[in-house]
Amino acid sequence: MGTFLVTGGCGFIGSNFVLQARRNDWGKVINLDKLTYASNPKYLASLQDDPDYIFVKGDIGDRPLLDQLLVSHQPNAIIHFAAESHVDRSIQSPEIFIQTNVLGTFHLLEASLSYWQSLSPEKQQTFRFLHISTDEVYGSLDPTDPPFTERSPYQPNSPYAASKASADHLVRSYYVTYGLPILCTNCSNNYGPHQFPEKLIPLMIANALVGKPLPVYGDGRNIRDWIYVIDHCEALYQVLRRGQIGATYNIGGMTELANIDLVKTICELLASHPDTPDRDYLSLITFVTDRLGHDRRYAIDCSKISQEIGWQPQQTFVDGLKKTVDWYIDND
Repeated sequence: MGTFLVTGGCGFIGSNFVLQARRNDWGKVINLDKLTYASNPKYLASLQDDPDYIFVKGDIGDRPLLDQLLVSHQPNAIIHFAAESHVDRSIQSPEIFIQTNVLGTFHLLEASLSYWQSLSPEKQQTFRFLHISTDEVYGSLDPTDPPFTERSPYQPNSPYAASKASADHLVRSYYVTYGLPILCTNCSNNYGPHQFPEKLIPLMIANALVGKPLPVYGDGRNIRDWIYVIDHCEALYQVLRRGQIGATYNIGGMTELANIDLVKTICELLASHPDTPDRDYLSLITFVTDRLGHDRRYAIDCSKISQEIGWQPQQTFVDGLKKTVDWYIDND
């Protein structure tokens, strides 16, 4: 694939993708990251002597910087991870989500379009803009509803989901209106190493290890579909290589689980781990006031990416969760 410009490559999914890209020689990586609270360049310390990895601290809203990076590095693909992504934060402070997820994506699209239009016809044919989004744009499912497909209507229920839905629509419009060769993916809940400990799984692990309460919203029966982050990164690479221009692909782990059942599984893994304190982890579970506008269930239908591209998740949930627990114990 040549050279990737990756936005948000020091975040959770982005850093895992960058590491996979360099380990598997998918391409040279230019990593543009603002280094906000959820980013950590230490995740990529193993690449510090890699000549085909370049880190640039900067904002996707900085148009002169974007133009300079695109002209100087001539990427074959832009892979757009950079986003504010925590629902609770979007409820408390929605403006930053509009600034980053909507306006930031707009500035990146504008720079990408200008760059793409300057390329030779041959390079225009191979260029791709890959936008990573979320299943939350589709809203909430009832227990008996079929999973989300790429044709599900957009019904975002939080400022975060609405900002990502807006970005999705902008990306699609640049394909329809200008011909920019875009790809869009909507993924389910990711888990694995490098996730900032405000999200459910790392928060439960971190709190449990020091004996703090494990806060579970409402009755704990909200259901999410979980995908191991390495599986997600592999799916993104396959979409980049084989995806149909202008198309959207849903990516999920095909593992639906109620939050309370997930937390109990984490407690059981910690209780049986040889390097954790000996305590009754289940007794730490504490039910708290439900989140505003809390979606009841997400589920992803992955048949399109499976049939068109041949991708399926490889990691079983239990094994992936064990690896995740081990990583947080080793990286307290």
